[in-house]
Amino acid sequence: MTQILPLGSQSDDAIEALLDAAFGTDRRGRTAYLIRKEMKWLPELSYAALDDGGDLIGTLQSWPVALHSQDGTVRPLVMVGPVAVRPDQQKGGFGRAMMDAVVQDARRLACPPLMMIGDPEYYGRFWGFSAEGTAKWQAPGTVEARRLLALVVDGGTLPEVGMLGPRITQMV
Repeated sequence: MTQILPLGSQSDDAIEALLDAAFGTDRRGRTAYLIRKEMKWLPELSYAALDDGGDLIGTLQSWPVALHSQDGTVRPLVMVGPVAVRPDQQKGGFGRAMMDAVVQDARRLACPPLMMIGDPEYYGRFWGFSAEGTAKWQAPGTVEARRLLALVVDGGTLPEVGMLGPRITQMV
């Protein structure tokens, strides 16, 4: 039976090896890495998927980021991703199980809005992520506007305009 556990239960080396296998060793140059630059993932919203033998087959990391407006306003967000599943285990529902966990826990914790760079058809269909409300967001790298997604989980609203970047504090 697959287990979803806190990501902190796994070694950094195992996590990095899985991310390399899923996304390649050149992944660190992507826009998502620039947005969350030098931040540490949030333990309460990051997960590991283990197979029946206890081997790591998936990870989901969440990060403290923010939308920085020109007037100095900083609106906290939680960046979800990467959602990584070992290539030989993809299509087994492990990524979906970890996404279910992060959305459920974010709602329970009344977190700031979740955001991610992802496939709107997939993340919208299952969890309600949408590019509505993110059209005036900017990123420190290239991103297709339709793939810049957000989900409000605390009953609040999305910030309208700004540049995505790291959040100074680590609090959810």
